[in-house]
Amino acid sequence: MSQPEGPPAAVAKPRFHVLRKVVQNGLTLVGAVLFYYFVPIGSDDHPVWRWALFVVGLGTLIFLIVQQLRKQLAAGPDPGVRVHTLITLLYPVVVLFALTYYVIQTTDPTQFTDLKTRTDALYYTVITLGTVGYGDVHAVGQVARVVSMFQVAFDLVVIGALIAVATSRFQVVPREARRARGEKS
Repeated sequence: MSQPEGPPAAVAKPRFHVLRKVVQNGLTLVGAVLFYYFVPIGSDDHPVWRWALFVVGLGTLIFLIVQQLRKQLAAGPDPGVRVHTLITLLYPVVVLFALTYYVIQTTDPTQFTDLKTRTDALYYTVITLGTVGYGDVHAVGQVARVVSMFQVAFDLVVIGALIAVATSRFQVVPREARRARGEKS
C-alpha cells in the first residue's frame, strides 16, 4: 500500500497561517486608509482640543507599541509570535501624523509648502517616515517643523525597536535549537 500523495498537515497549516496574516495586514491597512480619508476634520475646533487628541492618539500608539514589544520579547523562540504585529502598528502611526499635518495646514496654511490635500499630508508623512524628503512638500512654519522633527524621532524609535526585536528573534531561535541538540553556543 502506498501513502496518499498530498501536502502534509504541517505544511498546509503554515501556508494558511501566512495567508491569514497577509489578509489581516491588508485589512488593517485598508481600515487605516479609510479612517484617514473619511474622519471628519472640523475647522471650528479649538486648537487645544486638537492637540489633546494628538497627545491621546500618540499615547495610545506608544502603549500599543510597548505592549507588542513586550509580547515579542516574552515569546522567546515561539514561532507563533511574529514581528508583523509591530508592522501593522505603523499604519496608525502614519495615519496619526498625516492627520496632524493636515489639521496643522488647514488651521494655518503657511505651515507647509504645497501641502493642500489629505493625500499631500499622507505623502509627506510616508516620505518623512522613509527619511527621503524630496523637498516638494516641506515644513516652513515652526509648528510644522517641530511636529516633523518629533515624527522623525518617533519613527526612529519605532523602527529601531522593530529591527531590535526582529534581529533578536532570529538570534534566539538558532541558539535554542543548538541547545536542544546539545551543542555549545
